[in-house]
Amino acid sequence: MQETSDRKPRSRTLGRPHWLEQGKHPDYRFSLANERTFLAWIRTALAFMAGAVGIYQFAPDFATPITREALGVLLTLGGATLALSAYRRWSRNEQAMRSDSALPYTRLLVVVSIFVTIVALALALLILFP
Repeated sequence: MQETSDRKPRSRTLGRPHWLEQGKHPDYRFSLANERTFLAWIRTALAFMAGAVGIYQFAPDFATPITREALGVLLTLGGATLALSAYRRWSRNEQAMRSDSALPYTRLLVVVSIFVTIVALALALLILFP
């Protein structure tokens, strides 16, 4: 691993986090694994939003319009929250790897599991009791 302090200071790029200049560069394999995990969370967020569009636009006979809208909004907000949380998690993991500290614990797994369970139960109830 290479120390970043040996490098010449670079001009700041817009949107580049300041912590990228701190610590040492982690092994590329770990950075790429962290990035793959981030992309998996983004795919899940996109799936939430696709589910929202599917329920709202392509299932006009499913439940009442207000229920479809509520589920669509819930899934869309869940997708947006998940996308932001995915970036935060990626960022915290990168910072931990740069400082050789343990990866931080995330409640994201529990939150997503509870969210998916709630949506699944709501959908099951709507299917059983239209």
